[in-house]
Amino acid sequence: MAVEKKFVQDGFTKALVNEYLARELNRAGYGGMQMNRTPMGTQITVYAEKPGMVIGKGGKLIRKITRDLDHKFRLDNPQVDVQDVGKGDLNSQVVANRLASSLERGWYFRKAGQSMLRRVMDSGARGCEIVISGKLTGPRSRTEKFIAGYIKHSGKPAIEIVDKGYSVAIKKLGVIGCQVRIIPPDVTPPDQFKIAEVQVPEAKAKAEAPAPAAETKTIEEKKSELDKLLEAEPGATEVAPEVVEEPAEASVEAEEAKKPAEEPSVPVEETPKAEEKPPEATEGKPSEENQG
Repeated sequence: MAVEKKFVQDGFTKALVNEYLARELNRAGYGGMQMNRTPMGTQITVYAEKPGMVIGKGGKLIRKITRDLDHKFRLDNPQVDVQDVGKGDLNSQVVANRLASSLERGWYFRKAGQSMLRRVMDSGARGCEIVISGKLTGPRSRTEKFIAGYIKHSGKPAIEIVDKGYSVAIKKLGVIGCQVRIIPPDVTPPDQFKIAEVQVPEAKAKAEAPAPAAETKTIEEKKSELDKLLEAEPGATEVAPEVVEEPAEASVEAEEAKKPAEEPSVPVEETPKAEEKPPEATEGKPSEENQG
């Protein structure tokens, strides 16, 4: 058998097994199956709302299913494993079976579709789509859609993240197909993204920022002292480097430099006094001579 024909045959066998299990386990709340090829045989995992009903009393039902899979579908050493479906309102196959059973009991299609859609969205699903097609209200067939939330219809995400279920409701006028598509809440859509906020570099920058600020303050203080000294003594440019290192000595030298500038004014006032002394001496001499 060619490879292409083998793939087609495997897919056809899987569809037949799924249909058989849905018919046999309808009362147990059948929620889908997974088939995997292993060296030991064919591993089949069945999901159901009531795993106890799938196993049966003393394992009678599950042994019957294993025997039918071996003889009817010619599977290599089938091994059936039963697991709980979890939250039934988020399983598309379970919702489709419930919708079909409600239509068979006589529910109006719009009421049944809206109620199932509301239950699915209240369970936390990202999106849900329910399609009901068949003879709904008259002899002519029609299709009704009920959509809520976020749903993908094409591409790779529609295959990977969308859960699909299908069931059939048999009525007097004919059959009604019920198709359900659900996106679970724990799935991340491919077109959803989040911008990450990087906080580590900002923290480092804030930690390093105070050090240069302190250095700039000290430089500004030194510059301000130099500017004050230069404004006070415009001619003393050579003293400036010494002032930066020892500002206290610079202030003392500045005071000493101011004192010699004031001293020349003192002898100007004392010179007339020195000139007035000789006349006093001359006046004293004739008095001595006159006395002699």
